[in-house]
Order: sequence, then structure tokens, then C-alpha cells
Amino acid sequence: MIPQDPLAQLPVEVVSTSFDLLQIALGIAILVVVVFVHGAGIRRISRYFSGRWVHVTTATPHWRVNLLFGSVIAQLVIVHLIEVMVWALPIYWLNLIPELSTAAFFAAKTYTTLGEGTVRLPLSWRQLGPIIAVSGLFTFGWTSSVLVYVMTQFGTLDTHHAERKKAAESESDTA
Repeated sequence: MIPQDPLAQLPVEVVSTSFDLLQIALGIAILVVVVFVHGAGIRRISRYFSGRWVHVTTATPHWRVNLLFGSVIAQLVIVHLIEVMVWALPIYWLNLIPELSTAAFFAAKTYTTLGEGTVRLPLSWRQLGPIIAVSGLFTFGWTSSVLVYVMTQFGTLDTHHAERKKAAESESDTA
């Protein structure tokens, strides 16, 4: 005699709700990991930027300041790509999408809130998609705040450049 699946005896609504709760719990757990990864990455990038910015003066060549900005942008992109992989790996390991590159593509499209395209999760796992999108909203918002800070520093430097130029012009006018 074949043992009967205990879930088969439950009403469909109970099984579906339990499974949805499992998806939501798993999604929230992964979201928390993504936010921790993002926090660690942002902290590291902020320390990197601050440690180099203290040496920037109005005499610092523009190419060097732009190189620092470019390196911050590259690091932020790398952090986001790591976070996409934090989503892609469980999707792949659970065989929801059988190829890692396709799972990464799905995670990236969903994480950036572009939404589902040609690649989709199985219908029974659809609850995971919106949670991935929420994690992207959280982390991109956080990244935006870092970029505002960096650009504020650049604005301050530009103000110092303008003041220095104005002072030099005033000195040449009085001489």
C-alpha cells in the first residue's frame, strides 16, 4: 500500500496558504541577507571614499577626482551584482530555474523592478518575485543616498574651486 501524502488530505486553500507563507518566509530571510550584504558593502565603499577624499584639495587634478568617483560607481555596481547572485543561487539550488545564468538574469530583472520577462518562476513560487523587487528598492535607495553624499562632496570641492578662482581674479584686479 502506498502511503498517502498528508498534504493531499488538507483542503487546497490550507496547502496553498502554507506554501505561500514558506515562500514569503524564505524571501524575507534572503532579503535580510541582501540588506546585510549591502550594508557591509556600502560601509566598505564609504570608508574607501572617505579615506581618499581627505587628501583631495583644490589642487588635486580633476582626472584623479573623477577616477575616485568612477571607482566608487564600479564598487557600487559590484555590490549590486553580488546581491543579485544572493537571489539567483537559492532560485537555482531549489531548481526553480535550472540554469544559474538564467536564474541570475531573472533575479537581476526582478531586483531592478523591471519585472518578469521571458524567464519566470514556476507559478507556485510567484510570491518570491515581489520580495526580490522590494529588496532592490531598499538597496537602490540606500545606494542613492551614498551617491548624494559623494556628489555633495564634489559640490563642496567645486565651490572651493570657484572661491579660489574668484580670489585669484580679485588679486589680479587689485595688482
